[in-house]
Amino acid sequence: MAAMTHDAPVVNRLRTGLFLALLSASSFGLSGALARGMMDAGWSPAAVVAVRVLVGGVALLPIALRQLRGDWELLRRKAGLIVAYGLIAVAGTQLAYFYAVAHMAVGAALLIEYTAPIVVIGWLWARHGQKPGRATVLGAVLGVLGLVLVLDLRSGVGASWVGAAWALAAMFGAAVYFVLSARNSDGLPGTVLATGGLLLGGVVLLLAGAAGIAPLHAGTGPAVFADCTAPWWLPLLALGVVTAALAYASGIAATRLLGSRLASFAALLEVVAAIVYAWVLLAQTPRPIQFVGGALILVGVVTVRTGERPDAP
Repeated sequence: MAAMTHDAPVVNRLRTGLFLALLSASSFGLSGALARGMMDAGWSPAAVVAVRVLVGGVALLPIALRQLRGDWELLRRKAGLIVAYGLIAVAGTQLAYFYAVAHMAVGAALLIEYTAPIVVIGWLWARHGQKPGRATVLGAVLGVLGLVLVLDLRSGVGASWVGAAWALAAMFGAAVYFVLSARNSDGLPGTVLATGGLLLGGVVLLLAGAAGIAPLHAGTGPAVFADCTAPWWLPLLALGVVTAALAYASGIAATRLLGSRLASFAALLEVVAAIVYAWVLLAQTPRPIQFVGGALILVGVVTVRTGERPDAP
């Protein structure tokens, strides 16, 4: 009876964590289709991302201030964590990805970036002695194979050493995102971490644009999608509130419940969500092989889940 009593909260925690991970992945996945509409309307990628993360940070700010409850000393003690999150997990990852796709195909850059779960496994093994089991290794193989099929690299990788280096930097930033998001023992509410990171990351992206590192330009024309046209501010609002505020806040909560390893594999579903949103909003019909890849990713996530110890988070 004691074992059953102990298992119930663990199962509930995992269910809640997986739900939040799915919510985060589906929210992040929407960003590509919405951003494409904005870029077709004259916005540069860096400008879209800068506005996205700044709007997301502003949207979360009232909640973060309420959770902080005037404890500015906590904010000062955790300033290093927030700065690292904003500089590496938000701004650094975005900038690295921009430079990667400037030198190689988008699919190839995404493939490299989304091998971040492998880095997370290696870090937990080297730093915390959490050796991956057979189920985790098998899930990793299935997840990466599914990712290859979903990204549909039939047009060739078009890679260069420079592009590969930037994509590896983006992969490192994504891995840092999961590792830092899992730090639940620091006492810093997840929404406060997300808010600080988004606001700082947005400011860094604006500074990068001002310095000419990432071109910033915008337009006021409508955003055109497959079956509708929207004023420029509406997709930007959705990018900030849904794909930044909701995505980062739920992603941190999911990672703290699941642990960085399982959460990083669940995040692979973001690529599947991005394909579905591109199908609906941009009329980019996926090929059958991409559905097979999505199924493999899902099987990989479930396999990794079976290999996770209940106390892993």
